[in-house]
Parts: sequence; structure tokens; C-alpha cells
Amino acid sequence: MKLLDIGEVAERSGVAASALRYYEEIGLIASAGRKGLRRQFGPGTLVQLSLITLGKAAGFSLQEISAMFGRNGQPDLPREQLHARADALDAQIQELSALRDALRHAAECPAPSHLECPKFQKLLQAGSLTAKV
Repeated sequence: MKLLDIGEVAERSGVAASALRYYEEIGLIASAGRKGLRRQFGPGTLVQLSLITLGKAAGFSLQEISAMFGRNGQPDLPREQLHARADALDAQIQELSALRDALRHAAECPAPSHLECPKFQKLLQAGSLTAKV
């Protein structure tokens, strides 16, 4: 097994070396040893980092992500939790799409005032925009 230097792992994964050290400190990843003062990691660490990055992008905390790895460092993904997060993302996508549509309409609306525009009024009354204000 070819070990990867912390700098190579950082470069290949796009994760800063400081984050790698922190992830190791909290038990998300484990180094295989050291060469001099530099940490060495197995190639499987790159897969773990990809999953960590994906989990963070999906809104999971590092603690939640940590729980998704079994004792041997292999993924043990909670399917129900993943379905719930995907559902939440779907709702967020719908809200953001409505906001995008309202912004586009406001930018292109020929009405003298956006508040005089019936379509903009409908968008405001739809609830997704006024509920956030």
C-alpha cells in the first residue's frame, strides 16, 4: 500500500492540511504513521475525504458525518437520515426557485412600481417570500 504525504492528500482532495490535522484530531480520518514530521495517509483517506466533503455540502455537521463511519473507517450511511436530508434539500430548492423567479420577474417587470405589479403581488402572497421577511 502506497502511503500519501499530508501535502499530497491536501492537494489531491482540495482539503487544507490544517483541516486534515483537525479531522484526524476528532477521529474522522486516521494517519497511517509519519515520515519524519509529516503525516502519512492510506489511499482510502481520499474516499473518506470525498464523503466528508459531500456530507458537509449536504448540510451535515462533522459530528453527524463522524457517526456515518463505522469503527473500521468504512462508510455506514444511515439511509433514513439521507432521505430526510434529500427531502429538506428538495424543499430548499423549491423555495430558492420561487425566490429566483421573483427576482427575475422584479428585474424585468415593466410596471412603474413592483408593488403595483399583480404578478409580483401574487409572488409575495404565495407565502414563500413573505414568510422569510
